[in-house]
Amino acid sequence: MSLSHAILTALIDENLTGYELAKQFDVSLGFFWQASHQQIYRELKQLHEQGFVAVEEVPQLAKPDKRVYSLTAAGQKMLEVWILAPTRSRHSKDELFIKLYNVGLVPVASIVAAIGQRQAEHQRKLALYRKIESRSYADPAQLSDRKKGIYLSLLAGIRQEEMGLGWCSDARKLLASVTT
Repeated sequence: MSLSHAILTALIDENLTGYELAKQFDVSLGFFWQASHQQIYRELKQLHEQGFVAVEEVPQLAKPDKRVYSLTAAGQKMLEVWILAPTRSRHSKDELFIKLYNVGLVPVASIVAAIGQRQAEHQRKLALYRKIESRSYADPAQLSDRKKGIYLSLLAGIRQEEMGLGWCSDARKLLASVTT
């Protein structure tokens, strides 16, 4: 997946300014695809030049004009082609796992502390995902088809954080017996 696909996906349901789009990445799409505000603005410019998004200039009093982006038919087609293409699995890079290869070389307390930090991250994300779930997805069977897809992404995030918490617990228990 590229940033362009995430942006086009965000524009399916509503037209957005670059600022609003960046905020969506901060509170929704960004759970699964990170991008800086600069990257989003740069990608929006390219998508516009390629004809995948349209831009409407909206005048504002005492402020610069607002640029509102919308998905074009060509952008919709590009998104459909991408959706129908085979999905590739992405491999992650995680320096904590490389550090685990070095247990015994440094005091184990430093690695246990890193696992504790990871555990706190999982707890924070899980709490946030659960809050979103209870607020917006209390009855998944009643959701629209599109919202069911979004809920499934959220559910994958919930399961990932739960799995991460379980792993942290297992890791801390096992490392409790390490002597260095």
